[in-house]
Amino acid sequence: MTTAGQTAGDFATSRAAAARRERARDALLALVVAAGLAASFALSRSLDARRPAEDPFAAYEEMYVTPEAARRMSLAFNGLAADWYWLRSLQYVGRKVEAYGGQFSLEDMRPLGMRNLGALLEQTTALDPQFMAAYEFGAVVLPSVDREAAVRLVEKGIRENPEEWRLQHHLGYIHWRAGRFHEAATVYAAGSRVAGAPDWMRVMAAKMSDEGGSRQLAREMYLRTYQEATDDKVKAHAATRVAQLDSLAEREQIARVLADFRARAGHCPAAWREVAPALRAARLRLDASGAPLDPSGVPYALDAASCEAKLDARSRVHAK
Repeated sequence: MTTAGQTAGDFATSRAAAARRERARDALLALVVAAGLAASFALSRSLDARRPAEDPFAAYEEMYVTPEAARRMSLAFNGLAADWYWLRSLQYVGRKVEAYGGQFSLEDMRPLGMRNLGALLEQTTALDPQFMAAYEFGAVVLPSVDREAAVRLVEKGIRENPEEWRLQHHLGYIHWRAGRFHEAATVYAAGSRVAGAPDWMRVMAAKMSDEGGSRQLAREMYLRTYQEATDDKVKAHAATRVAQLDSLAEREQIARVLADFRARAGHCPAAWREVAPALRAARLRLDASGAPLDPSGVPYALDAASCEAKLDARSRVHAK
């Protein structure tokens, strides 16, 4: 006959055995993780030993797994893995920029030789198809490196996120930059039919056919990109482009004022104050000395030799 003491003892023994099994399982899992980390470290060291010392980007240019394999390997941690690939993409670009050291634009990254940026962004969005920042960054930076890869990336984003009209804007922007105005118009028209899309998407579709290469449409494209961008670099780039286009328009106005003065006086003005009334009448912003201000608030420099306005060295409107 089983006593209460025996039952309690058996229960305690069972609990102790279960606890031992749980500790053994945890130890085994920890051992597997440690072994995996050790193997990964050993593989990394082996690869580092084989690559040229002067190649600081090799680790970013070796695609060990395909996007779909990365998705399967990440198990339930797709979001975390996508964040890792996204950071890896930004580090890749940052290191290329640091090594290059010269002047470049986000719209022309060819000098940096970023052959695998498309693959990194593809892996990011394969792991997290709703990663909007990756599509946005790819739409601006990737076309000059691999335009077709940029198109494929954003088209995939549209398939995965049909309710996101901003992706249609990104794709339209890629086609517009390539001079594919008909394709851009088609994309904007499709985007305008997405629930919640703003009215300007429909207007942009109409303008693409008539004003595809115009400066005014270019300004509107960059203004919309600035307003909708979430990535700080993309936002800053778009703001600079808007300022540059505004500056071109201002300098054309100033050129007309200077040409009128020269026609009357027979020479270029020696200082801005001589044409300040005409500049003010043209609705240009002037400082206290009568010098016209560029979009960044810095006075234009008066080049007496060519009789034209030029950007001052301090201006923030210069190409970036």
